[in-house]
This record gives sequence, C-alpha cells and structure tokens, in this order.
Amino acid sequence: MSTDVLAFIGGGNMAAAIIGGLRASGRAGDSILVIDPGAAQRDKLRAEQGVRTLAAADASLAQARVVVWAVKPQLFQAAAEPCAAHVRGALQLSVMAGIRSDAIVRATGSERVVRSMPNTPALIGQGIAGLYAREAVNADERRIAEELLAPTGRTLWVAREEDLDAVTALSGSGPAYVFYFVEAMMQAAQEMGLSAEQGKQLALATFAGATALAQASDEPPEVLRERVTSKGGTTYAALTSLEASGVKAAFVKALKAAQHRARELGDEFGS
Repeated sequence: MSTDVLAFIGGGNMAAAIIGGLRASGRAGDSILVIDPGAAQRDKLRAEQGVRTLAAADASLAQARVVVWAVKPQLFQAAAEPCAAHVRGALQLSVMAGIRSDAIVRATGSERVVRSMPNTPALIGQGIAGLYAREAVNADERRIAEELLAPTGRTLWVAREEDLDAVTALSGSGPAYVFYFVEAMMQAAQEMGLSAEQGKQLALATFAGATALAQASDEPPEVLRERVTSKGGTTYAALTSLEASGVKAAFVKALKAAQHRARELGDEFGS
C-alpha cells in the first residue's frame, strides 16, 4: 500500500487529518496527491506534509489505487466531473456526509465504493468513523479503507448504507452534544460561585474520566450510573430533576431529528 498513489479530492480538515496520520506512520509524501482549487490549502499541505498537489484533475490521477473524496457534499458533482475519466479503476473512499454510494458509482464509473462517516476528534486521532462497503468491495479493500482511516481513530462497519444516517446522528454530530453539555456545566459552575475556567476543567475531566471508566469496564453504563447514584444523595437529586424535565426523552428525540436530517441531505445532494 505504501508505494501506491493515494489521491485526495479536496484538501480540507478531514483530508489533512488523514494525511497527517499517514505521514506520521511513515507513508511517503510523494505517494499522496491532493487536488484542491485553493492555493493556500495546497501550499500548506505541500509545506507541512510534503505531498504533491494539483489545482485541478489531470491524467496523473489515473495512477491512484485509492481515491478519497473529501469535498463538501454540495461540491461533489462539480468536483467529480473532471476526475471521472481518470478514477474508474480505483477504490473510492468517501468521507463526505450525505453523498450516497449510488451517486459516487454514477460519478466515477466504479462500483468499488466505501462510504465513511468520521467525526471531528479525528483531527487529534481520537475519532470514530462508521464504514459501509458496497458488494463489489473485497476484503483486502476493506482492510485498505481501515488502514487509511486508522490514524484518525477507531472504525465501525455497518451492514446497511442507511445505517450511516444513524452513525451521523450519534457520532458524526456527537461531539457537539458533548460540547453542549460542557457549556451547561460551565454555566452552572458560574451560577454556583465557581469560575467558568474552573467549570470547564471540572467538566472536561469528568467527561474524559467517565468515558475512560466505561471503556475499561465490562459493565453497562446503566450499572455504572447506578453505582454513583445513592438514593437520597446529590446525584440522585440531579438525575431525578433531569428525568422530571424529560431530558433523556428529549435527547433521544434530538438524535432522531439528526438522523432524519442526514436522510434529507442524502436526498438533496446524494441521490
């Protein structure tokens, strides 16, 4: 894999995260080609990662064994048109939200398509990406997709493409939910007499520690929660208030709204 040409269509944050991880793991810069119309982004990637860059697709794109689609969904059709003649023989890996695999097949002429839904912690190697592969993708190509995304964090395969809408709602949008709760804890900290910075430190450390504990434990989150919740205690008071306010039901409803919107975006841009 290390000697094959890997092409990125789009050189934004997610592409840069993947490229940075690959370079850190020893992949040669000259084996990576990035096509991006933005001169500043091309200059940055060349300077920081030592990769090859182009402002527009040309015949050199045909050398790529894998093409990674990393443009905004609304720009996909325009970006794909000049690439189509050169990418038919490559494995197509998409990190675009909303663009369905049928649309990628039509645009590239290749049935070998893997769709991925990463999230922003990928930028520090702590993300998780949902993956879906069409039937034409073989086991070796699945492994290649996993290896390319490994520098960004963990991967999780789903059997149905529509499941990526749920992945989008859960983990794709998920970091925003965590930040939302951290904001609320910071606000509460100030209202209870602490500073915003103290609230931030306490909230972030609590999320990080609780997540690490849940990952290290064989017990379900429900049991871990119950162990912290003594009846009549402070945690019990807080959780009783949350339940009375319908927070869990509202949160589940919110995730379903995100899933619905992901489906709508697929209908709008990716069909």
